[in-house]
Amino acid sequence: MTSAWELLLPAASAPARARGRALQEALREAVRSGRLAAGTRLPSSRDLAADLGVSRGLVTEAYEQLTAEGYLRSGRGAGTWVGDAVRAARPRARDLAPRSPGDRADFVPGTPDLSLFPRSAWAAAQRSVLTDLPHEGLGYPDPRGLPRLRTALAELLARRRGVVADPERIVVVSGVAQATALLASVLHARGTRTAGVEDPGSPQHSALYASAGVDTVPLPLDEEGLAMSPLRASGVRVVVTTPAHQFPTGIGYSARRRAELLDWARSVDGLVLEDDYDGDFRYDRAPVGSLQGLDPERVAYTGSVSKSLAPGLRLGWLLVPDRLSDEVVERKRTTDLGHPALDQALFARFVERGDYDRQLRACQRAYRERRDALVAALAEHFPGSRVTGIAAGLHAIATLPERYGPEERFLARVARAGVAVRPLTAYGHPGAAGRPGTYGHHGTAGGPGAGARVRLVLGYAHLSPGRIRAGVGRMAAAV
Repeated sequence: MTSAWELLLPAASAPARARGRALQEALREAVRSGRLAAGTRLPSSRDLAADLGVSRGLVTEAYEQLTAEGYLRSGRGAGTWVGDAVRAARPRARDLAPRSPGDRADFVPGTPDLSLFPRSAWAAAQRSVLTDLPHEGLGYPDPRGLPRLRTALAELLARRRGVVADPERIVVVSGVAQATALLASVLHARGTRTAGVEDPGSPQHSALYASAGVDTVPLPLDEEGLAMSPLRASGVRVVVTTPAHQFPTGIGYSARRRAELLDWARSVDGLVLEDDYDGDFRYDRAPVGSLQGLDPERVAYTGSVSKSLAPGLRLGWLLVPDRLSDEVVERKRTTDLGHPALDQALFARFVERGDYDRQLRACQRAYRERRDALVAALAEHFPGSRVTGIAAGLHAIATLPERYGPEERFLARVARAGVAVRPLTAYGHPGAAGRPGTYGHHGTAGGPGAGARVRLVLGYAHLSPGRIRAGVGRMAAAV
């Protein structure tokens, strides 16, 4: 093997105490990667030691170790050879995180502006926590979450969202997805086999309940929120809602509908899961308070920092009725033994010092400006369009004039122009679209004939005002 010393030379230059281990790892990697193919004869220990300028004992030890592991084979008087146990190069880890496909304009909703993440304040909080956190604070945490964080969250949610927040009933979770999965699992264990979901609505709700063995029943909306007659007729006793700013229609549940929904839950001994995914962002007045604040025993409440800070933090909270609390906490414990303690301590400090409130105010200013840019661009490039759902949240619904239809042709043209956009129909449940009572059909909130028009769900939070204007202009040019 004339090139053996070239592959192993960096290992031979390692510090003396680490040289033997480095030599073994370099040989092992050369075999794994295929640079030393199966059947290759290696130099004698004497020759390789001379080539590398190391002791013969180091090479002999490396050969013996890799022979024991199966990477090499040897026989008395027959030399040392690369074995055939390793057949393929070691695969590299792939990145399966969702990414934008690289379109020139991307209006797909669901992502905040990650450049607004407060790196300096977060780093300062991290340094402080690492300095002050006692050693025992790095042990296994309370599966509900650190008491310090649950106390801070109780004050924050009561003040900002009108939640009845007992720290003993708060569970710190890895985002709304884990909160939903935990609750679905507990409900399934209690005998629940079906749950209602909004139609149109977030696809993840159905997927998360299905993973726990619970089927979902799509329930239509009207102009006030979840339509009550179909809900009562469905026979479900659990329903998942987004009442502050319904996803994707943008409806804010009316006071009357909130009361009707709670009356229904009491009448069937049921439960409402309130997903407050972007409830902090309201632009016309103070955010509407949570549904949970009206009846904490009939509403489980969940939220996260995915829209206010970053989804990659995987940090959220779940408030559960007292009757479900012990079972949810036990399921959380058996799932992951609790949320990472250091992350919890960091966020607790971030909340306590007011940094989180400052972040929310900064995001609110930025997102209001972007919403205004979107509304103005639609008025300029798609005159006659109706834009709804703009009082809150991070996306809007644009109903275009009939001349831009049909929807399939519109979407095909803008896609060819490099614009990523989702129609409202993409968020409907299979088999449910078009039935009486469904939002946007038969004269409901979309208006007469609205179902035949192009209706777009436009996310704007992750786009600068300039990119919003350019993207809407590109979309208009395409059609």
